[in-house]
Amino acid sequence: MQEFLTQAMPFLAMALAVVAGLVLSWLVRKIVLRLNRSKPELRETSRVARLPLRLSLCLIAVRIALATSTGDLEWRHGLDHLLLIALIASLAWLAVAMLLIIEAMVLTRYRVDVADNRRARRLRTQVILARRIGVALIVVVALGSMMLTFPAIQALGAGLLASAGVISIVAGLAAQTSLVNVFAGIQLAFTDAIRVDDVVVVQKEWGRIEEITLTYVVVHIWDDRRLILPSTYFTTTPFENWTRRQSEVMGTVEFDLDWRAPVEAMRGELKKVLAETPLWDKRVGILQITDATAGFVRVRILVSAADSASLFDLRCLIREELVLFLQQDHPTALPHVRLETLPSAVGSAAFDAGTESKRPGKDAATGEHPRHADPQDSQLFTGSIEAIQRSKAFSGPGEDVFEDRDNAIASQN
Repeated sequence: MQEFLTQAMPFLAMALAVVAGLVLSWLVRKIVLRLNRSKPELRETSRVARLPLRLSLCLIAVRIALATSTGDLEWRHGLDHLLLIALIASLAWLAVAMLLIIEAMVLTRYRVDVADNRRARRLRTQVILARRIGVALIVVVALGSMMLTFPAIQALGAGLLASAGVISIVAGLAAQTSLVNVFAGIQLAFTDAIRVDDVVVVQKEWGRIEEITLTYVVVHIWDDRRLILPSTYFTTTPFENWTRRQSEVMGTVEFDLDWRAPVEAMRGELKKVLAETPLWDKRVGILQITDATAGFVRVRILVSAADSASLFDLRCLIREELVLFLQQDHPTALPHVRLETLPSAVGSAAFDAGTESKRPGKDAATGEHPRHADPQDSQLFTGSIEAIQRSKAFSGPGEDVFEDRDNAIASQN
């Protein structure tokens, strides 16, 4: 009986240790919640740490019970090593859960569904990236700690440290692109170039920053597509950030109208439309003529809104209302194309007059057609047969040219 109790003692001690760990974890959670009663969000977020906390406390209690009840038995060392590896994993799990709780509490405290959310979006971006970096470090440290519990790996560590320089160079060359993206992601997080929920225009696409990771950025485009870009894109390529300092933006609505456009009436209609819509933030609302060329008058309306989405809806509303206003009340202001034509009788008379002026007529005194002007009158072709030939080259053959030629030959003889 004594021998049976001796052999069963370690198992009883471990069972009691598990119970003690469960009770202790329950007490710790109750104490934490009691001390933070003013933070109701902690009750919801603390559930993610409940299981890793219980597991960690139970493993610690079991190891203590095993060390005090078994002495120096052979099977204890293997079980203790296994419990140590499980304890390292559970502690890493608990640390990751704590980071998630901290992240959730910070993000709950700073809301992004308000009008001025620039600070909240900046903090949200930095907290999310910091949490991801922390999780990566915890996993690496936990894996390294597990490996160091094996004696063979400890002996191998000296050789690895001796060749760490060569390995680091090779790894750096192999992962050059990935490391560049990682450093670019860290730069984006802490330089405030972009934040989660920022409105940007990248590659001629309008959208919002949906997610920022260490290596890439996800842009939620207006038509529900996702544009995934490497982090280096935002550190090496110019892009538009519409909410860098503030979410308020301005936009324009343009009309090409006739010169008879009622500018003052359009200003009054614009004020009426802006006064009746909540999309306008009451900062800017003006109407101006910015150009008057090519038969049209360009009317430009400049308005402002609280954010880009409201601005788009406001511009569409103004365009629709003013087009309807012009159609119903001022149809003469709509674009017109003017063509000026002459009456048929006047046009025929002008055509006949122009034709007669170009047609060679008869001389009123002689009744004969007028002769062509003598090339010699211009003093360009005179004095010789060569001059007559030059005259022929310019004026073409005709009876006047040949007559001039005969006269020139007779004068020489």
